[in-house]
Amino acid sequence: MARMSPLALLAMTVSIVAPPAHGQEPKADLVLRGATVHTMDARQPRVEAVAVRGNRIVAVGANADVAAWIAPTTEVLELTGQTVIPGFKESHGHFLGVGFARMNVDLVGTRSLQEVLDRVAMALRSAKPGEWIVGRGWHEGKWTDTSSLTVRGFPTHHALTRLAPDNPVYLTRADGHAAFANAKAMALAGITKDTRSPEGGDVIKDETGAPTGIFVDRAMGLVRVPDPTPDQTRRALELAIEECLAKGVTAFDDAGVGLDAVDLYKEYAASGRLPLRLYVMLRGLETVKRFGKPLVSFGGGMLTVRAVKLSADGALGSRGAALLEPYVDDPGTSGFFTTPPEVVLETARYCLEHGFQLCVHAIGDRANRKVLDAFEKALAEHPGVKDPRFRDEHAQILDAEDIPRFAKLGVIAAMQGIHATSDRPWAASRLGEARVAEGAYVWRKLLASGARIINGTDAPVEDVDPVKSFYASVTRQDESGRPPGGFDPDQRMTREEALRSYTLDAAYGTFTERDLGSIEVGKLADFTVLSADIVTVPDAEILNARVTHTIVDGKVRYRK
Repeated sequence: MARMSPLALLAMTVSIVAPPAHGQEPKADLVLRGATVHTMDARQPRVEAVAVRGNRIVAVGANADVAAWIAPTTEVLELTGQTVIPGFKESHGHFLGVGFARMNVDLVGTRSLQEVLDRVAMALRSAKPGEWIVGRGWHEGKWTDTSSLTVRGFPTHHALTRLAPDNPVYLTRADGHAAFANAKAMALAGITKDTRSPEGGDVIKDETGAPTGIFVDRAMGLVRVPDPTPDQTRRALELAIEECLAKGVTAFDDAGVGLDAVDLYKEYAASGRLPLRLYVMLRGLETVKRFGKPLVSFGGGMLTVRAVKLSADGALGSRGAALLEPYVDDPGTSGFFTTPPEVVLETARYCLEHGFQLCVHAIGDRANRKVLDAFEKALAEHPGVKDPRFRDEHAQILDAEDIPRFAKLGVIAAMQGIHATSDRPWAASRLGEARVAEGAYVWRKLLASGARIINGTDAPVEDVDPVKSFYASVTRQDESGRPPGGFDPDQRMTREEALRSYTLDAAYGTFTERDLGSIEVGKLADFTVLSADIVTVPDAEILNARVTHTIVDGKVRYRK
């Protein structure tokens, strides 16, 4: 074991305890003690106890230091053998989507078209004739039976149509960038051989010119699925809250919503029914113009709306990601822009002039370059705007020349650790090994260049569970431990880097690092308590860690 420097040892033993106000009896509302506490505070990175008064941390240190804050009314959590970290922050997900995924047909984990059909058949048993069947989660790149992938690597609608001739069926791909519809759904939408692909989208057709039922990116909007009812949306919100708290998520960056969703969030926040922090990105330039001014720390700090989300391109799996060179397995396409670069530039200018953060989805290397170009131009035009913290959402495939630009421009890379291990098994078939090695999922190269990475899952694209994405970030392996050594192991994060990406750096991504992201006196009391120490246990044991408590704003919101 390497010896620690005297300075490091001092940092491990110094306790920081806020003295009570003059004449005030030391009293905490909540004390956590006996745990391994990873604070993310360089002055004392590891302690064993924390005291909370109201929603703020008042003491951090040894059990003995915190004991003075305990009164008869203090709730004391005895956490021997457990680990406390700053609350996990999901830096890119779709909050209502997490809830809707639990309400609709769940296609996650299906390994063939037949398994997809089987799950749709179960939903049909209770459906009325003509009722829509909606689901999400299929991913043909993960199917072990690929015999149905007959047109450009996708299935056709015929088996789905035979199964459900009288019910429209619409099944969204796991990444949300393609959909699979049956004949009934296409008929209701007026889709025929003559239907053209819209700009920024693709209607996949067979050799006769007939639509196959696969719609990519902007073409997905050609099939109009009925909007959920208000009651369904409320149920989705409540399910999302429940799932996130159970998985230790204390804050969530909601990547792209409309004004109706914001109104619902405001209602819940104002009435004290929003028990975790939402940071909301408004979907598109016109939406933010209608919204008006940024809304910060509404509802006692639980809701902030001060960002804008654009999507520059599609996804790699559905070949909508905009590439500098054609796809290896489909050389007739290089993907496409779903938002023109000039609109990205216009939105960047608007955000700089009106106090909003801009967050742009970019998967392909061509899309990433154009987004960075737009950021660079807009930032140069507005030198008086300090610290705008623009974000590149996903930053999945980068040309080597563009990697240093993140740090140079101060652009945050909002990446998802679990995307690398989920997508890497088939990514080379789309890109070729050389392009993967150059710039796909290159966390280490970005960090070495000085860039800041924030982590997440893109839920419901992946499970919102931060432990799984943390594991992927530090091992580059899937949940079964494959491949040995990990995918591109030279790009792994260290344990500390991965934890920062989910805590202190994640807070930086939403301008909240002064209040969140570390366990320090004066900061807000948001913690995740785990059954195991994910910073020190062997790699193979990380996934065994379970959330035992989720604490937000000084209140225990979930206990196992």
